[in-house]
Amino acid sequence: MRRTGRWWPTEPSHVIFRAAANKTHTGMITLAVMLGTLLQVLDTTIVNVSLPEMQGSLSADQDQISWVLTSYIIGAAIMTPPTGWLAGRFGRRRVYLVSMIGFLCASFLCGTATSLAEIVVLRVIQGLFGAAMVPISQAIMLDTWPREKHGMAMAIFGIGLMLGPIIGPVLGAYLTEDYSWRWVFFINIPIGALAILLTLTYVKKTAINLARKFDGWGFLFLSVAIGALQMMLDRGEQKDWFTSAEILIEFGLVVIGTWLFFTHSYKKDHPYIDLTLFRDRNYVVGNIIGFIVFVTLFSTLSLLPQLMQEVLAYPVILTGLILAPRGIGTMISMMVVGRMSTKIDPRFNMAAGIIIMALGTYFMSGFDTQIGIWPLIWTGFVQGVGMGQVFVPLTTVMFSTLPPQQRTEGTGVYNLIRNIGGSLGISIGFTLLARYIQVNHAVIGGRVTPYSQALQSLPAQMNLGSAHGLAALNDIINQQAAMISFNNDFLLMSVLSVIALPLVFLMKRPRYDKKIGDPQAQQHMAME
Repeated sequence: MRRTGRWWPTEPSHVIFRAAANKTHTGMITLAVMLGTLLQVLDTTIVNVSLPEMQGSLSADQDQISWVLTSYIIGAAIMTPPTGWLAGRFGRRRVYLVSMIGFLCASFLCGTATSLAEIVVLRVIQGLFGAAMVPISQAIMLDTWPREKHGMAMAIFGIGLMLGPIIGPVLGAYLTEDYSWRWVFFINIPIGALAILLTLTYVKKTAINLARKFDGWGFLFLSVAIGALQMMLDRGEQKDWFTSAEILIEFGLVVIGTWLFFTHSYKKDHPYIDLTLFRDRNYVVGNIIGFIVFVTLFSTLSLLPQLMQEVLAYPVILTGLILAPRGIGTMISMMVVGRMSTKIDPRFNMAAGIIIMALGTYFMSGFDTQIGIWPLIWTGFVQGVGMGQVFVPLTTVMFSTLPPQQRTEGTGVYNLIRNIGGSLGISIGFTLLARYIQVNHAVIGGRVTPYSQALQSLPAQMNLGSAHGLAALNDIINQQAAMISFNNDFLLMSVLSVIALPLVFLMKRPRYDKKIGDPQAQQHMAME
């Protein structure tokens, strides 16, 4: 083996990982990286239900406490794109371990924070360290599992990815109610420690690329664009979007940062992100489909808890339990589709999943204020089944034509686009909800007169001649206006899901060697 320094191997990364997969336990490698994926995704949602208690403990107002969520998202978004360069320069295992250790240290410090400013800074650090964990986990699994089993590998990976948004609110509510909000951070430590131990034991070192230098200007331009975009999406609804000077400034930074990044990268030999990624049709189309799917998924996931708690008056624990079957549907679907990945054209599975997701949100658009628990459960389950059926073939097909040495960078960019799609979906959902409520309240209120038939059916004790009676009537109008607004949002997400359907068949179907299972196996063996 040739050496360029102390002990660094110079063989291509796919060669190293093929050997590693033969000499170690694929299952243990999978568990090691899946724990990291679960932790990183879990921390985007587990804090949500703890915000009211944190707000009182840290003496913050409602606008300020939202920075606990925003700061983590911004930190993770900024550091996701350089994952490919970091893994290539220092090795995947080393970057994964440093990320995990830094994430756990930041988690512990978040749990001991005594002020809002302190926890916001620590959450940024937590996001910066945690950003690389998901794309590196995905790249390791793609290289560890043989190509003909990539469908199953992505099914297992998807379960960890989707479990975070499902169990996060339930676990966060339990820890906050029975212990303290600080435990939503402390819970990361034992799980992360196990992941570190398994990684040190089973995950092997990979080749490094000393030739590729860090593109500082590219990092700066893209970081400004991503940070400003996340700020704009998070605060746009509060600031009434482009009527606010702050939002206009942030939008300007997004446009300028993005333009500078692409013009700079196009001229540079070794740019911050390898733009040759976007020459692969499957990869480009897959990113577009993933963006649309995550817009609809995260919008729905963020709207349902508010519907159940504010309109239907469900407690936090019950809300989390009602959301759990969505995750069960996703897991079942992923495992089934993973087993069928080489038997059925994955594009057909993807198309069926998009249709199922669209049907799930369409059924949600028929909810009313008298809805029971069962419709909330089965519609969520249906949407979860659809999501599982989309995710596995999507990741399998989009990475099937990408060279192995580009997988880490490819997964980093994909996860960035996915996160931006999720943030945009949440922003769209809540912005339209607020505006729909205002419009619907005005329309319904305008039709309420002393002669309306609806008023005749009100309880006799509701005296509309008193302030109390008028307030009660206003509450009823607000509830109905909100319900109609939620329905409008769900219907829009159903339509957006269908938009992704034609794109599926722009992707090329991956083809496998029946004996080897790897369409590039002979080429790789020749390279070795």
